[in-house]
Amino acid sequence: MAKIEDFFSGSNTVSEVDQALYGNLEPLKRAVDAMANATYQCIYIIDYLKRNFLYVSQNPLFLCGNTAEQVQQMGYEFYLKYVPKEEQQMLIELNEAGFAKFNAMPIDARSSCFMSYDFHLDYGTNRHLVNHKITPFVLAEDGRVWLALCVVSIAGKCTAGNIEFHRKGEQRYWQYDLDVHCWRECETVKLRSQDKEVLMLSAQGLTVQQIADKMCRSVDTVKTYKRVLFERLNVKSITEALVTATNSGLI
Repeated sequence: MAKIEDFFSGSNTVSEVDQALYGNLEPLKRAVDAMANATYQCIYIIDYLKRNFLYVSQNPLFLCGNTAEQVQQMGYEFYLKYVPKEEQQMLIELNEAGFAKFNAMPIDARSSCFMSYDFHLDYGTNRHLVNHKITPFVLAEDGRVWLALCVVSIAGKCTAGNIEFHRKGEQRYWQYDLDVHCWRECETVKLRSQDKEVLMLSAQGLTVQQIADKMCRSVDTVKTYKRVLFERLNVKSITEALVTATNSGLI
């Protein structure tokens, strides 16, 4: 059975931070709170020195029926309570592998990196697959991640996993293979202008017929654009395509 201490290792352990710095965090929390007000996504901050949650937004997606204050008090106990046991070990493994990847990056590049993955939340009779993105927010003096910003949204995939590591501006990203327990480098797909237009119009909720009218193309042509787009992104739906393109910085 997983324990809270299993989520911490040499890769994400912060040994020392000037305690006076905690007194300067209120403006950061207020800024994150304002950002949370403008989105349906849940945003929270992990403190790797104190091994707890520094902040949790009021957005209900991640709360599993609790208040934000209750989730903040639970900290890592939240994962043990609401993430299925068969996926808790996945979170522990990707936590170790992800922070090893962060630490391998130059210190000045770490804040431009993020890791994305999907897992389930179970509460009552409900089970939801969510996407979790984590990025360094504030670094300690030695360059390790002291505070991490986490964003939880509805997953675009159908299964847990889908672990990716991205660095802004790179024409590549890394996928983590849970079978062989290692990262593999992948080249970011380059989208054509018509691919981007189909994605953007689909995000607006337009039907294939409406997209065809907007693009001055036939319905069959738009269907071909979508089929080729799905093949290029290795996805099965427009929702997956939008999530993958957004994560990769393609749109």
